[in-house]
Amino acid sequence: MGRNTRKRRTPLATKAIAASAALALGGGGLIWANFYASAHESNNSGQNQTKAAAGQVATIACPDVQQKLTNVPEKARQGVATELANLDKQITEAYSRLASTRQAQTQDAGFVQNAIVGPLKAKRTATLDRIRIDIQRVGGQVDAAGLSALAACTTQTANQTTAGGQQNNGGQQNNGGQNNGGQQNNGGQQQGNGQAGAGQNIGGQAGNGPVAADFVDITKAAANVQAKPQKGANASTGTFVTRCGVNANKNRNTDNVIVAPGVNNGAHHTHDYIGNQKINALSNNNNFLQGGTSCQNKSDLSAYYWPVLRLQDGTQEADQNQLGGGKEGNVGKILQAESVQIKYVGNPTSKVVAMPQFLRIITGDAKTTTNGLANANAHWSCTGFENKVQLTEQYPLCPQGSKVVRTFAFQSCWDGQNIDSANHRTHVAFADPASGACGNGFKAIPQLTMRLVYNVPTPTIQNGQVKNAFAVDGFPEQLHKAATDHDDFISITTGGLANKIANCINRGQRCQ
Repeated sequence: MGRNTRKRRTPLATKAIAASAALALGGGGLIWANFYASAHESNNSGQNQTKAAAGQVATIACPDVQQKLTNVPEKARQGVATELANLDKQITEAYSRLASTRQAQTQDAGFVQNAIVGPLKAKRTATLDRIRIDIQRVGGQVDAAGLSALAACTTQTANQTTAGGQQNNGGQQNNGGQNNGGQQNNGGQQQGNGQAGAGQNIGGQAGNGPVAADFVDITKAAANVQAKPQKGANASTGTFVTRCGVNANKNRNTDNVIVAPGVNNGAHHTHDYIGNQKINALSNNNNFLQGGTSCQNKSDLSAYYWPVLRLQDGTQEADQNQLGGGKEGNVGKILQAESVQIKYVGNPTSKVVAMPQFLRIITGDAKTTTNGLANANAHWSCTGFENKVQLTEQYPLCPQGSKVVRTFAFQSCWDGQNIDSANHRTHVAFADPASGACGNGFKAIPQLTMRLVYNVPTPTIQNGQVKNAFAVDGFPEQLHKAATDHDDFISITTGGLANKIANCINRGQRCQ
């Protein structure tokens, strides 16, 4: 089990991390989530007020085993991926039980440990042992003790996270720019779809977020966009745009063929797909080229996919009673992007080499709530503000006439050998944020950038609650935090397109 190589932080990510409080977990995880449950009381005027429910467990935090596994032999990766998917399933099931047993928790102080966390550890221990066996069976080396140490999960309560005034929803601010002083208010629609009993939940239409502090008025947010590195004499200055639509045909599933090949519902949330039209859990290098494409350039069969954005206005989407949808806390109306721009750009210090066929890249981290922000790469903004403010830990409240924007800038340095890695990160890296140069042993490749624009009704904050919230799909225990946004990509091309993209960029041309 190797040391996880983390990406070099951008100035934006560094600023986000500086703003966040983190609590180290056994096994190396980090957690900065909102851990407050709320109980409603009516005051004399009949208006609802909220207060923190002391001692209420809000979420389950488990070490992300995948990030620790950097040296899995190729022959063991399919088996390991299947077991990693089992770990995710176990966590989502435990979180569901946590959310559905609030009444029992109030009556028995040991309920969560005895009925949820303890059994979860036992399941994880058995799964981790199967991972060890899979690796050792093909001659791989694994730190058995270190692996087994990742079995234990923890819970967090309001009392624990407010101790010392340190844990305020990961250091985030509310829409007025002031933190909420250790009180996390219940947000969103309280429809009862999976929410905790007795009105006690942690926000959102499904009872697991988002909350008021997950949003910020973009007009009051401090400017944080840094200047780009200066271009050198050998810079690759061209751009290549590919037009692949906005997924108007609603090509979606809850799989993730990169991290959980062969596993149905491996993502536990819904993805929008453009480009390749036949990407699912059963897709592989042998049939990627048979998928067809939504791109205008029919040589571009690449897969571009991201978690859907939903409006939590009480609407029940078609997947309300399905895994990956409402059964796992992903509720509300799925919003289609109004526009999607896919652009490949160059490197400010060097020429780029063509992307290899079937290169896989994941940018961002769907589990920042438990992993911390080391791999976070979420960028949220509003039209008219993108050159000034990019948010990582909060969703933007856009002014009238402005639209929500999600931006992704993928890793642009490749190790020159591998199209994937055991933890799906170490074969690619980000360029140095100051110079733009790739690190030793890495080659510059065309940087994939994506810009998604949504026409989203602006949520409102009333009495500390968010109404008509929007949120990105995710694992339920991640509480629908903005920082969990991520994007996935598989490079699949024909007709020499990969070389055409690189040549266009190296020549300083504008191509499509």
